[in-house]
Parts: sequence; structure tokens; C-alpha cells
Amino acid sequence: MKLTFSLKRLASTTLLSSIVAAAQTSPPSAHTDAANAPNAIRVLLSAELETTLASQMVGRITTLNASLGSAVSKGRVIVAFDCSEANAKLQMAEADYAMARETLETKNNLRKLEAAGDMEVTLAAAAADRAKATIAVSRTLIAQCTVLAPFSGRIVKLHAKPFQGVTMGTPLVEMVSDGPLKLRLNVPSKLLRSLRIGTPFEVDIDETGKTYLAKITAMNARVDAVSQTLELEARIDGRPVGLLAGMTGIARVKGP
Repeated sequence: MKLTFSLKRLASTTLLSSIVAAAQTSPPSAHTDAANAPNAIRVLLSAELETTLASQMVGRITTLNASLGSAVSKGRVIVAFDCSEANAKLQMAEADYAMARETLETKNNLRKLEAAGDMEVTLAAAAADRAKATIAVSRTLIAQCTVLAPFSGRIVKLHAKPFQGVTMGTPLVEMVSDGPLKLRLNVPSKLLRSLRIGTPFEVDIDETGKTYLAKITAMNARVDAVSQTLELEARIDGRPVGLLAGMTGIARVKGP
């Protein structure tokens, strides 16, 4: 019985050793080869434009026309606030301006009859100008009651909820633009001699498992003194489907 147990233990040990040896000697995957290849550099896909829309006023959200991943067109109302107070102030400003304008007209007529002095006319004109400026301020405040999409794109994060009260500067939504994505990467400064705007290179995207051809479109004017790297931007040729901002990969940039 002891002999049988020893034989089983020996067989298990031999099998385990074979598995370990096979794992150590098995050929690496293509992705591993790319990661360990000379001049392999990590890259990040990012949108051409991205922004966080924030509140420009203190108020309560009445409408939120945004959901995660939804598409929005430029100029579309994304967030709307309760603007009843601002509208009331505009009406008051318009009434004050109408009264100031009537006063100015009366002073001008009296001045023609030499029944009013130049100073009275000047003060009436200043009052009318101030009332007109108040109207402009009120209309500006009303414009801040709606948050418009600055460009066409998609919503990637929601910070606010309908009927929520917010203060000035409170983040509302984050959005990224539609259109071709750009690659961002930092290459060793020693490669600077062989890199130019338009230099092609290949990039493997982790999430899709595919290889794409890209070209350098922008180069930083300064080398980072600490890491000795240069920041680059590039674009993938064409408009491949399935690529999203935030994906990462490996670029194979040829050295000198």
C-alpha cells in the first residue's frame, strides 16, 4: 500500500513538473511580443474635444436632457434651470428703462423750451443708459439658465440629477466630441532624431486586439527633463469602427 501511495505521489509530481515546464517554454502571445518589443510604447486613445459643463448660476435644475452615452448635437439644451426670478428681474429692468426713456424725452423737450438745464438732460440720459445696461445684465442671467452643448458628441458622465439644487461652478455633465480619435503617447527623447510630423507607426489596441496604422500629427516643443520623453499626438488612418476614447494599446515606433 505504501508502494502504491509513493507511485501516485511520484506521478503527480512528475505531471506538475511537466505543466510548469510547458508553461515556461510555451511561445509568448503576439500581444506579449508587442509589449516586449524594442521601442514599444503605451498609448491612450482620447477624443478631439472633451469638457465638463458646469453651472454658471445658483439655481434648481428643471430639465436634464442627458443620459450616459447619449448623443447630443451642438447647441442642444442639455440642462435647464428654474429661471422665474431672472425673468422677473428682466421685466423690472425693462419697466425702469421705459420710464427713464420717457424722462429723458421730457427733459429734451424742456431743454428746447429752455425750461431745463444741460445738467438735467445729462442726468436723465445717464439714467436711461443705466436702465438699458440692467436689461443686458438680466438677459445674460437668463441665458445662463440653459446649458448648451458646445459641440456635437456624447455624454460620458453625469454629475447632476433633475430637480437638484446647485451652486455656481457645480459640475453637471462631462462630454466628448464625435469624430476621429487621437492617440497620445510619450516617446523616449532619443527617438526625436527619426520622428517628424507624418511619421507612420503601428499601434496595437488592447481592447480590440487589432493592429492599426497611425501617423504623428503633433509634437511637443519641449522634452520632459525628468523622464526624458517627448509628448506626441497621432491619428489612426481612416475611421475604424469599435474604437472608443479611453482605450489603450502599444505603439511600435521605429528608432534611428
